[in-house]
Amino acid sequence: MELTTILGVIAGVVAVVGAMIFKHINFAVLLNPAAFFVIIVGTIATILNSFPGKNLKSLGSLFRILFTQKKEQSEAEVIDLIYNLSKQARSEGLLSLEAKVEQIEDPFLKKGVRLLVDGTGAELIEEILETEIATMEKRHEVNASIFSSAGMYAPTLGVLGAVFGLIAAMSHINDIDQMAEAISAAFIATILGIFTGYVLWNPFAKKLKVKSQQEVMSKEMMIIGILSMQNGDSPFILKEKLIATLPKSKQKKIMEQPK
Repeated sequence: MELTTILGVIAGVVAVVGAMIFKHINFAVLLNPAAFFVIIVGTIATILNSFPGKNLKSLGSLFRILFTQKKEQSEAEVIDLIYNLSKQARSEGLLSLEAKVEQIEDPFLKKGVRLLVDGTGAELIEEILETEIATMEKRHEVNASIFSSAGMYAPTLGVLGAVFGLIAAMSHINDIDQMAEAISAAFIATILGIFTGYVLWNPFAKKLKVKSQQEVMSKEMMIIGILSMQNGDSPFILKEKLIATLPKSKQKKIMEQPK
């Protein structure tokens, strides 16, 4: 479970609820079906008009990425795995890694090692793996843009909802109490639009981009390890190359691990 996303949503709701409490606003004003309708249905409409159906099929998996934490190997585990593969290749030759290929869990690393075992040249290995990364980045960029588009349109739809509310208020111009109530309700759509746009959709897009960048960095590290084995570097040099790709804090933790 991705606690940061859940805590972020809760904190956003608490911020709105807290502000209403401090301002002594009745929570009943939030029960405005028209406001919810124009924001939710309007946002859905903008997304449907912006993206082909094949891109929107991935929405369910995107929410899973946002709210669940994918089980994957840590950087230290990946480094140890590549280091051990390098030691074996150094002592027994690259062909000896063929028996290890199916034991590798990460599909990207598995492909790289398989190319290595097949005797593929370093330049071609790098080209194939970098192309896969570039394709993945483009796919992730489109996925993130679904949420960033929703974040861009939702606040504007909130203004549209407010206009509808003001029109309704004008119809009660002869009744001050009803007009005041209608004006108050008119701004609920604005609140919903701003909240969903800037607390949910835009941050969700940002988190997807960050997760994509982290995945790219992990795969780039794997490429460095694979090319280092292809180059015949010693396991020590290979490990130093991999560790150098990490932030200083993580480098220190890995270096302090018992060997």
